[in-house]
Amino acid sequence: MNTVENSLRTLAAQFLSGLVPGGEVSPAQVLLNPIPADFEGDVSVVLFPFLKLTGKRPDELGEALGAFLQQNLCEIGSWTLVKGFLNITFTPEYWTSLLKDVYAQHQRFGLREATADAPNVLIEYPSPNTNKPLHLGHLRNIFLGMSLSRILEATGQRVTPVCLYNDRGTNISKSMVAWQKFAHGATPQSTGIKGDHFVGDYYVKFSDLYKEEVKALMAEGKTEEDAKKQAPCIQEVERMTVAWEEGDAEVRALWEQMNGWVYEGFNESFGRLGCRFEKNYYESAVYNLGKETVAEGLEKGIFFRKDDGSIWIDLTDAGLDEKVLLRSNGTSIYITQDIAVAYEKQRDFNYDASIYVVGNEQDYHFKVLFEILKRLGMKASDKLYHLSYGMVELPTGKMKSREGTVVDADVLFDGMIQVARETAAEQGKLEGLSEAEKEHLYTMVGNAALRYFILRVDPKKKMIFNPQESIDFQGQTGPFVQYTHARIASILRQGGDIQLKDGYVPHPKEVQVLATLGRFGSVIQTAADKMDPSALASYVFELARDFNQFYHECPVLKESDEAARMFRLALCASVGSVLKNGLYLLGIEAPERM
Repeated sequence: MNTVENSLRTLAAQFLSGLVPGGEVSPAQVLLNPIPADFEGDVSVVLFPFLKLTGKRPDELGEALGAFLQQNLCEIGSWTLVKGFLNITFTPEYWTSLLKDVYAQHQRFGLREATADAPNVLIEYPSPNTNKPLHLGHLRNIFLGMSLSRILEATGQRVTPVCLYNDRGTNISKSMVAWQKFAHGATPQSTGIKGDHFVGDYYVKFSDLYKEEVKALMAEGKTEEDAKKQAPCIQEVERMTVAWEEGDAEVRALWEQMNGWVYEGFNESFGRLGCRFEKNYYESAVYNLGKETVAEGLEKGIFFRKDDGSIWIDLTDAGLDEKVLLRSNGTSIYITQDIAVAYEKQRDFNYDASIYVVGNEQDYHFKVLFEILKRLGMKASDKLYHLSYGMVELPTGKMKSREGTVVDADVLFDGMIQVARETAAEQGKLEGLSEAEKEHLYTMVGNAALRYFILRVDPKKKMIFNPQESIDFQGQTGPFVQYTHARIASILRQGGDIQLKDGYVPHPKEVQVLATLGRFGSVIQTAADKMDPSALASYVFELARDFNQFYHECPVLKESDEAARMFRLALCASVGSVLKNGLYLLGIEAPERM
């Protein structure tokens, strides 16, 4: 209903502008609301914002506007006034025309193709550290990054996904020191442990050792602050980090070996999750470039050097603090590399905009980074966006990597597939499918449960993940939407050829489904504009719910009236296609059987 809504807004704005002395009303100011089921009408124009501007009473303004719209918009059949709202009812011919339009292009309805001159948007995710495996928090990052990439493409933009590996620094050195102390030459191959898990285990071992050493030093009379600095293992980490930056051959060899194990594990996980990246960036490859950029900024007076040799930038005039860019020992920090990577990405892809998908604990970091890039004069520095998202917690509380209390992504994914397998076995509706087909279905359903549960929440909000709740086939879940698509596929397999007939007057439940269908394109645009896939997740659930209500009240295959049967089959096909496309934009497959 996007086209008629646009026409309605434009005409209403035109009429209202003529009533506002010396002013002009834009179509964006005209608010259209859905109408509750117990009221007559299809869409409501909110009159309240214009009462003071026009100096008219609600009934006076509503009657004049209603008459004008009905005279100039043939799709309007009637209108009524209800307490400051102009409720509009569209003609049966409009709904029939909308179904014909949606059905004719149902494979691409609501989606736009990118043109050669479309904006090129770079999106960076999940940017993991190479000292631990992917966990539940990474999954929210990956699902947001993948879904937003697809949503932006559906609005006609060119999208380039990239990944930055945080593959050097003190956290990486911690795993390396622990491996030297405890591994006795063990490898992922010798232990049968997936590479990223293997390295992550040593990161946890280091944390345990560090705690023991700090405790022992405090027992000797050291303050906690001094104990944390003087613990032998943390001093080893500092020496290893400096040795790495100085190019020490032995340290570099161990670093390459352990990172190699992690990359093998990550690639396996990314493959299961369907991730693809146009290019991978590595902090280790750009840290010198970051130092060079800082040196150039120092020469230009953008940065300054303190007495200890460290280099800083003063951002207090922008409401931020002073920020160190190079330590006194010459080593770089995360933001140094981020500056360099931003330049590398701009040189590689000449992007028009760049999106960073990173948790909200880094909000301040990105404010600082974007301000620095702006002052350095980097191209498109005014088109940098931080898609900030809240942390994911479990009912038991917050996860901590160094304490080994995170929910591993691989384990969680396998667990969701197992829950899907058990649920399907209870329902017993998979007769006729081979074992391979069943396993593929379990994977689809488990993935849908996991992704949808995470994506249905506004990214800005913290969330609690509940695996059992996510797999429910009746609530607001991915499997419920999948099941609706499978039901439609079954109807269409039995329905035969579809030939729409003229003159059919749609049932109110059919109108409800059509009204929701028509919003698909505008929902995609809203999700893209707000960088919020939850709007799309809510939409596919709403469409599935409306369809099931229609299906409960309106027979399809058993309908004796041919015009009604054809209309309903076309409606089923259109809903099925939009559900499939909507799920795809969320990173979810739509099964033909469940």
